[in-house]
Amino acid sequence: MHCSVTDLTPIDDVPVGPETETEDLRAGPIPFYTQFVGKMDMFAEREQVAAYLQAHQTWFHRCAQPMTVTPLGENGYILTVGQFGALGFEVEPKIAVVLEPPQADQYWMHTIPLPDPACQGYEVDYQAVMTLAEVAAPTFSPELNRFFQKHSLARPDRITRVEWQLQMTVAVQFPRYIYKLPLGLIQKTGDRLLTEIVRQVSPRLTYKVQQDFHRERGLPLPPKHSRSFQRVQGEGPDAEAPQVLD
Repeated sequence: MHCSVTDLTPIDDVPVGPETETEDLRAGPIPFYTQFVGKMDMFAEREQVAAYLQAHQTWFHRCAQPMTVTPLGENGYILTVGQFGALGFEVEPKIAVVLEPPQADQYWMHTIPLPDPACQGYEVDYQAVMTLAEVAAPTFSPELNRFFQKHSLARPDRITRVEWQLQMTVAVQFPRYIYKLPLGLIQKTGDRLLTEIVRQVSPRLTYKVQQDFHRERGLPLPPKHSRSFQRVQGEGPDAEAPQVLD
């Protein structure tokens, strides 16, 4: 897959010896993993939200900015996420994704192989699913009821909650000098970097989709508490609390 590397120690400059030969035995791709869940509320009935999401050709490229988006077939896109780096290794993630037709109010988005056979250096497995559920007025939160009162809006009978979850694994083939570092350091740094990439990209996309949907319909943007996301990181004291998205 596409890989842009800068400031790397050339492979020819790495001394070859017994230690290097040992390191080469474990110098294959290293996988990094992260998982998130989130939600956003839409001030409309489920059918309207479903129709909007299905017409992704009209909004996806706009809401995905500043990522570079190139259409790929009828339901696919090639995304260039931006440049990220750690440990002297920089990469410009580029992935191909498909938005599958919905099944039972579920929308699945996943990676497919990039059409460019020259791309190499990492492999991305991205799986995300969105689920639509209507929320009736009697179960609205006090904050949401106050929002309608503040803006002098008639409280709708129901709204639609879009809940989503994503899993992402990236396997990276590093230059040889990286494998001289402790494997635990590489793993910890890579997991943290992957998580930060998702933290930057996913909340921004969530906000822009919610904003785009309501703006097109002349509706006010729902309050901050109506959208949130969190990393899935076990239970107990180490679990991450949901984060309200600005």
